[in-house]
Amino acid sequence: MKATATAHPNIALVKYWGKRNEKLILPHQSSLSVTLGPLQVTTTVEFTKLTTGPDVIEINGKSAEGTERTRVVELLSLVRKQAGAKAKLGGAIMISRGDFPASAGLASSAAAFAALAVAARAAAGFERDPRAESILARRGSGSASRSIEGGFVRWNRGKRADGNDSFGEQLFEAEHWPELRMLVGMVSREEKEVKSRDGMRSTVETSPYYPAWAKDAEREVKEIVKFIKRRDLQAVGEIAERNAWRMHATALAANPPLCYLKPATLAVIEACRYARQQGIGVWFTLDAGPNPVLLTSRADEHKVAELIRSHGADDVVHCVPGGDARVLSQPGKRIGGRA
Repeated sequence: MKATATAHPNIALVKYWGKRNEKLILPHQSSLSVTLGPLQVTTTVEFTKLTTGPDVIEINGKSAEGTERTRVVELLSLVRKQAGAKAKLGGAIMISRGDFPASAGLASSAAAFAALAVAARAAAGFERDPRAESILARRGSGSASRSIEGGFVRWNRGKRADGNDSFGEQLFEAEHWPELRMLVGMVSREEKEVKSRDGMRSTVETSPYYPAWAKDAEREVKEIVKFIKRRDLQAVGEIAERNAWRMHATALAANPPLCYLKPATLAVIEACRYARQQGIGVWFTLDAGPNPVLLTSRADEHKVAELIRSHGADDVVHCVPGGDARVLSQPGKRIGGRA
């Protein structure tokens, strides 16, 4: 009744931004991402039969509070419900730690809820099931549905009201594109003033550009797959840049305007254009945060790292396509079957 799991964050090449169902976390359109190895969150979940009090939730060495705690408890409650009364799952102790800054636009919640979903299901006795894990992780954080499997993952929008056809689906394993590099320019380690969840809601409700954004993003998901298959860095990079600009433009048009960019963010982004003129293959993408992620090749990795540092980043995190979420340890007797 105890398990430890680890999962990588991901960076969306075609973004998820906005929900059609807040409770089930169902998106308005599909999205596509690549995992960021070696960054990871490691989570341990232990269910007890004796504890009937509140769940104990610790994140990065601190007791979770407020919305952060509520989201974790709700996911643990879903696992208890799925396991059924016979499993006799009591209170839970959850300890989670990440090796990269939280709430800085690096999809920390994606890795956290993916690791939580895998660990909680394993602790409850369920067999591994990527689709079920993805659907569960989605209930904590939408982008977490794309961190269960590694490599390039499409989060299918789905059509069902219950959300059971809205899950992450691996299209290409991490090994498909070993030369690809994602370099994160750490221009800020501060938590975002406006959380992604709140920013999405405001954008959907107030931005006049939103309907066009959702339609365009759905089209871009279909378009980018063929270029990933061919490992065409330029074509993938151009779509990623275009989609990122359009997401942020939609957020900027919200009321009040949402701006996640800082001066150093723009400096790094602008430097990409000049670098390409000098023959360096580099393109940017940017989630809801200030830290740009530059897509490049292994051959240009060090040149791009220097470019990022010279334009205001105090650190550069080197990433490669990461693998699947994994169960690291699972002591004790299994108590359940397949979900």
